[in-house]
Amino acid sequence: MSLENLSANKSFGGWHKQYRHYSQSLNCDMRFAIYLPPQASNGAKVPVLYWLSGLTCSDENFMQKAGAQRIAAELGVAIVAPDTSPRGEDVADDEGYDLGQGAGFYVNATQAPWNRHYRMYDYVVKELPELIEATFPVSNKRAISGHSMGGHGALTIAMLNPERYRSMSAFSPIANPVNCPWGIKAFSAYLGDDKTTWLKHDASELMSKASQFVPALIDQGQGDDFLVEQLKPETLTAAAKQSGYPITLNLQQGYDHSYYFIASFIESHLRFHATHLNK
Repeated sequence: MSLENLSANKSFGGWHKQYRHYSQSLNCDMRFAIYLPPQASNGAKVPVLYWLSGLTCSDENFMQKAGAQRIAAELGVAIVAPDTSPRGEDVADDEGYDLGQGAGFYVNATQAPWNRHYRMYDYVVKELPELIEATFPVSNKRAISGHSMGGHGALTIAMLNPERYRSMSAFSPIANPVNCPWGIKAFSAYLGDDKTTWLKHDASELMSKASQFVPALIDQGQGDDFLVEQLKPETLTAAAKQSGYPITLNLQQGYDHSYYFIASFIESHLRFHATHLNK
């Protein structure tokens, strides 16, 4: 599979690089960013944190705003940030910001016209890691994290594939999408009217029934405008209690939904993941 390097920037002794490639899963060109810490230049294969961004974002938001490179360089962890959806003139879209391009929700769509391109679950779980591990000096030790829609994706993907990920974390995740406006709109379009098919993409539903545990860290700002209607972190707390799932869920006073929040706590998340990636 050919990769086109779009940019390269040295950062804290490592390299942030942006690439474009054709995705077989999504039937279109896709872009992703990778930060390779300095250890990756010394012959070592480094572990990888996959970062999933939220609604309206691309691969650029996290890499430019989170301030993660300094700690990733110290810890020797690569970071891979895919785009949030397929894109292109022939890719189905919607006038709303919360459906279509920029809003893939990390599921495999089963409904037309979305099912032609919107297979973000397969892309994130299978195609992209295979490409990364075949191309760059990284190991198959993986962790996953994300924000908002991406937090939903990180938690559900890790719980559906506990053998693939050493740890999972989330900032402001959409914790119970089957019961919030964002999730209901997206799942109705992508997955159809049979709500039983929605449940395996709901973090709270998965956590309540889990028997295999991926170590989990979650941070939620208490000043988040979306807290009550869309995010519902209390459903994760209840689900973890039901199954005995070992999660740490921190409610952070005054913090909102922005990257100011993520930048404030990204170091603790990276150190959390490094602990598990280096075991």
